[in-house]
Amino acid sequence: MESEKSGEPIPSVLDRVLSAAFDLDRHTLFQVSTSNALVQGVFRGSVTVGDLKRNGDFGLGTFEDLDGELVMVEGVCYRATGGGVVTSPPDDASVPFAVVTHFHADVSTTTGAGSLADLTAAVDSSRPSENLFVGIRVDGRFARLALRAACAAEPGEGLLEATAHQSEFDVVDEVGTLVGFWAPTYARAVNVPGYHFHFISEDRRFGGHLLGMEAGPLEVGIHIESELHVAIPETEEFLAADLSGDHEEALHRAETAEHRAGTG
Repeated sequence: MESEKSGEPIPSVLDRVLSAAFDLDRHTLFQVSTSNALVQGVFRGSVTVGDLKRNGDFGLGTFEDLDGELVMVEGVCYRATGGGVVTSPPDDASVPFAVVTHFHADVSTTTGAGSLADLTAAVDSSRPSENLFVGIRVDGRFARLALRAACAAEPGEGLLEATAHQSEFDVVDEVGTLVGFWAPTYARAVNVPGYHFHFISEDRRFGGHLLGMEAGPLEVGIHIESELHVAIPETEEFLAADLSGDHEEALHRAETAEHRAGTG
């Protein structure tokens, strides 16, 4: 028994073990499916919104058939659809891809005014390593936001085809929160490498996937992830998908404004 080996009283051992377990849980990234599967059009849900809430209070993703952008902040899940309209999905809503964590800022900083590139440069200077995943919460007033909301995919479409008919829109002078993650390059077959942000307005009525921005000073919190848990779907669609290729370029085009260049 550990208390006999260490000489610690049993209550002290329990406190230490539970504290370590809680800290690990707080720094675990829980992911549903893989980015390669999403590129290949594996859009059938494998978990529910309720499942996500049991594994985190902060995150992003999409819904079954790529029908809307998922944003989770402070334990509440939201769905942004065409034009940025936000609704609250039920706990049994189905999710094919998502990334969530129990967010707590390990590093806090303030950025000056600037663009999305300026924001990511500020986060780059605060990240501790190129090899660790991080969660990123950004709060403040945004002078301009370029956003998109994925619309329901047609049967047989992959991610590039589906996002070619997504809803894109701009908003000006909006207060709200960016929910985001940074993933290392080595994780490109599993997650979106680099930065990935979704936006939700302060009144929780407007949101979407971030394509670009201009903003004043912003408050930034960085959450360092020490564990990655990937829930592999057991759906027929996922099991039959060919995930052997390198889909990084297609994923980058689908996740940024560059997708238009290849769609005519």
